[in-house]
Amino acid sequence: MNDMHHKFVAVLNKKTPTGSVMNALGHMAAGLVGDYADVAQMRFDTYIDKDGGKHKSISDFPFIILQADNSNQIRALRNKFIQVNIHFVDFTSTMTIGSYKEQQERTSDVHEADLEYYGICAFDAVEKLNPLIKKYSLWK
Repeated sequence: MNDMHHKFVAVLNKKTPTGSVMNALGHMAAGLVGDYADVAQMRFDTYIDKDGGKHKSISDFPFIILQADNSNQIRALRNKFIQVNIHFVDFTSTMTIGSYKEQQERTSDVHEADLEYYGICAFDAVEKLNPLIKKYSLWK
């Protein structure tokens, strides 16, 4: 029986510098879990190695990392996620440099259409996510 009915997915802007996009991925993954209403549904388990060492909070579900050609592709995907009520977190260029207060102020000064998206992360049912992410290739 296949019990992989949910998955995590990240779609990252391939034009974003590696350090910035990895920072964005970390923030988005943390936010995705922190904002989810039923964290138990994400199935975090403890894996135990042969020596009895515990490796905590690893999800049983896959986490797929894909790439987008540009910010506009991520914006379009974000809008689709909103339309079909998929749980997601995104990250933009305004969320870097300075204190979190400065980042919030910078974000509030930019219209959504002008934001540069570094990435988006989502968690939901495979049958909801797959049709929306099929055009993106695996991160290279």
